[in-house]
Amino acid sequence: MSRNGPVALCFNALVIAFMLAPLLIVCIIAFTPENTLTFPTTRLSLRWFKAVFAHPDFVQSFWNSLWLALSSASLATLIAVPAGLAITRYEFAGRDALNALFLSPLIVPHLVLGVAMLRLFSLMGAAGSFFWLVLAHVVIVTPYVLRLVVAAAAGFDRSCEHAALSLGAGNFTVFRRITLPMILPGVTGGWLLAFINSFDEVTMSIFVTAPSTVTLPVRMYMYATESIDPLMAAASALMVAFTAAVMVVLDRLYGLDRILVGSK
Repeated sequence: MSRNGPVALCFNALVIAFMLAPLLIVCIIAFTPENTLTFPTTRLSLRWFKAVFAHPDFVQSFWNSLWLALSSASLATLIAVPAGLAITRYEFAGRDALNALFLSPLIVPHLVLGVAMLRLFSLMGAAGSFFWLVLAHVVIVTPYVLRLVVAAAAGFDRSCEHAALSLGAGNFTVFRRITLPMILPGVTGGWLLAFINSFDEVTMSIFVTAPSTVTLPVRMYMYATESIDPLMAAASALMVAFTAAVMVVLDRLYGLDRILVGSK
């Protein structure tokens, strides 16, 4: 393999710096003790981080986002595992159409999905319900789980399953003792990726949340329309840190290269 030259390395460094600069600036501003957005800051303070945790709306919105992400990621996994196994293992009419249907939320703008969900929930009289909010998030995060489950199942050697079946094991036993443990890295990675996307989702959530189910990203958006102060920077830094921590866990369990690049 040829090594990158100095020009390519400089270009890559500039691209990475351009992408990370906004995040770094926001995180630095979060530590300012001033009442306004100040950069660079001469002193460091945890004042605005304390303000975030002392703000009841932000705390409640964090818990809403956490429970929403946990619920939607879990339900998406329950749907994606059997769907992924069926798509990779069986030939049936409409298989490609089913696969395209599951993956379609990846190409449909979330703004369009949000308007469609708002209209649907209004017609059903379910607007503002946390249960329907979970189902809306399941729609947009299921493709992430399905992609990893399909990747894990496609390279799965079924000889172990056939051996277990020939020795008298039932189908459920084979799935629980053999199939699931062998595709578990893909399932776990998909669940974590779905969790991250659900926790950070804002575009669609704006349309389907109610005052009692406002998520943290939506709360931050609402707060930014009224006032811009270091409290927003502190909340953003906390979200960046939380997302980064989940991504580190995802990398350790499954590997980001297998998720983003598709390498084996």
